[in-house]
Amino acid sequence: MINRKAIGYITANYTCRTSSKLTECRPLAALPVFGRYRLIDFPLSNMMNAGIKTVGVVMPSNYRSLIDHMESGRDWMLDRKKGGLFLLPGNAFGASKRGMRFLLRDIIANKTLFQRSDLPYVVMCGCNIIFNIDLAEIIDAHERSGAHATMVYCRAEREHDDDVTALEIGEAGRVHALHAGCSFGDNKFLDCCVINRNVLLDIIDNYQDVDHLDLFEAIEPEFGRIDVCSYEFKGLALGVFDEQSYYQRSMEMLRPDLNDRLFNPDRPIMTKAHDAPPAKYCTGSTVCNSLVSAGCLIQGTVRGSILARDVIVEHGASVSNSIIMQSCVIRSGARVENAIVDKNNVIPAQTELRGTPDATLIIPKAPLATKELATLD
Repeated sequence: MINRKAIGYITANYTCRTSSKLTECRPLAALPVFGRYRLIDFPLSNMMNAGIKTVGVVMPSNYRSLIDHMESGRDWMLDRKKGGLFLLPGNAFGASKRGMRFLLRDIIANKTLFQRSDLPYVVMCGCNIIFNIDLAEIIDAHERSGAHATMVYCRAEREHDDDVTALEIGEAGRVHALHAGCSFGDNKFLDCCVINRNVLLDIIDNYQDVDHLDLFEAIEPEFGRIDVCSYEFKGLALGVFDEQSYYQRSMEMLRPDLNDRLFNPDRPIMTKAHDAPPAKYCTGSTVCNSLVSAGCLIQGTVRGSILARDVIVEHGASVSNSIIMQSCVIRSGARVENAIVDKNNVIPAQTELRGTPDATLIIPKAPLATKELATLD
């Protein structure tokens, strides 16, 4: 089904606020999650499931891995003659403030995307808050409200820093103020909104002088004139803002109840297809409470961990409470605990890599799968 009401706009032009070994070689939107997915898979899949067939993605400067992953958009049914996936240029330096996801400068630069459409609405999403949502329902609710824009929020289940925006909501669900930071129970903005296309074009024309601001930061003083409504999402939302939140949210997905809340079979999360055989569990191996992706070869022990595609855990090796990314090899006798091991690393035999739950050990991406991990001094 094609959604005849909206086009999509996904912003991937921002990164972690603190330096991270995980994003030195890739943008945040391309960060692997839950073994087989990347962060950008979630907004793309949400739009696909809502029947949105024209989607623009604002690219960061280090876009190579995103292009490699999305390609033509075929895996999200966006390789189309009419509409489809559009890779949009972004500001070279990305968003410069905490909590900014819809940089007005990027929106203005890509005005053509909105001008060429004849559909009435634009669905805008970020990449670093993970959720599975029925966007078609939100578009319909926005249309019924008669508002100029609808911001999607949920009740915060934990404390957040300035990377999250909280909404102050008044009568009839109207948003009347925003503030940086979010406490438990606040209305946490999910970096997802629906806005009337003609209103967005008016904003583009009238806010040229404040293009360094976020879209909603720029229009907040005019919330009386620009009618902004809210929509409460009651499902699971997981924010990834730094290395520690990435590790914690990933480990939470080992809980079956949370996993079931995120992965709704009626709204599948799609990702780039890989032709890989099922994981192989050899005689004598032990695996419990873990997510193991296709192509893995398990000869040793894996407990409470997430393994991406084509990971090898040799006889006598042990992986616990860790995230092992694609094409890594854990040699015989090696032990990995409370760690994130990025792609292509080979952990030498009898090596011990240990972090703690509060100070996760990060091993950066290796250039080649055949390169042994350097000695850790």
